[in-house]
Amino acid sequence: MKKKKKVALYVLLTVVVLGLFSYYQNNSITTTNMSIQSDQIPEAFNGYKVVQLSDLHSKSFGKNQRVLVEKVKETNPDVIVFTGDLVDSKKYNEENSVVLMELLTSIAPVYYVSGNHEWWSERFATLEERLTSAGVKVLRNSSEVIERENEQIHIVGIDDPAIQPFLEEGETTDKAITKALEGIDPAEHFTILLAHRPEYFGIYAEHELDLALAGHAHGGQVRIPFIGGVVAPNQGFFPEYTSGTYTEADSKMIVHRGLGNSIIPQRIFNRPEIIVITLASKNE
Repeated sequence: MKKKKKVALYVLLTVVVLGLFSYYQNNSITTTNMSIQSDQIPEAFNGYKVVQLSDLHSKSFGKNQRVLVEKVKETNPDVIVFTGDLVDSKKYNEENSVVLMELLTSIAPVYYVSGNHEWWSERFATLEERLTSAGVKVLRNSSEVIERENEQIHIVGIDDPAIQPFLEEGETTDKAITKALEGIDPAEHFTILLAHRPEYFGIYAEHELDLALAGHAHGGQVRIPFIGGVVAPNQGFFPEYTSGTYTEADSKMIVHRGLGNSIIPQRIFNRPEIIVITLASKNE
C-alpha cells in the first residue's frame, strides 16, 4: 500500500512539474536585444530602437494583454513592428489581437504586415479596418518614410503570399517587394523590410534590402541546445531559419520566435519573445 502511495505521489509531482514547465515555456516572455550596424544608418538614427513582435495567434498575455504591453513599454522603443499572424485562423480571436495593437500605439508608432493566418481566416478586411482605425500603419506592398532630425530611413512591408494561394509563393513575394520599393533606392537609404516568411531571405537579399524582419517559423517550436529548432512551417524538419540574425550578401535578416502557438500547442526551450533591435551608425 505504501509503495502504491509513493508511486501515486511521484506521478502527481511529475504531472505538476511538467505542467509548470509547460506554462513557463509558453507564457514567460523573454526580451532579446540585438544591434544592427551599417554605414547606411544616418547619424540621427544612431541608438534608434525597433521592437519586433510576431505570431501572436490570438494569444492573451494577461487581461487586456497587460503583461506583454508592460514588457514592451519597458524597452522604451522608438517604433514597434509586427510581422504577421496577429490572429489564428482556427482559434480566431480578433479582440485579443486588436486590444494589443491599440495599446501599443500609445507607446510608439506601430507598423504591421499580414501573415498566412490572416488570409486563411478570410476575415482580413475587418481586421485591417480595425487596425487602421486604431492608428496602426498597415503596410500592404507599400512603404513609409521615418524621419528624424532631417534624416530618414525607409520601412517597407509586404502581404504574405497566402493572399494568392494559387500562385507560386516566391514569385508573389518578388512582385510584392518590387511594388513596395517603387520610388525607393535601397542603395541610398537604410531600408527595413517587414515580411512574414523567413524562407524567402534569398529574394529579400536580391533586392539589396539592408534588414529584413520576419517570423512564421515559431523558433522551430522545440529548440535543442546547440542544434536549434526542430520543425517550422514551409521549411520542414531542422529548418535553416528559425531564430536570430542571418546574413546573405549585404543583407541581414532577423527572425522572431513568435509569441503564440498554432497547430503545435507546446513550446520547449523556446519561450515567447520580444526583440529589441538597436540601430548603430558606423559614422558614430
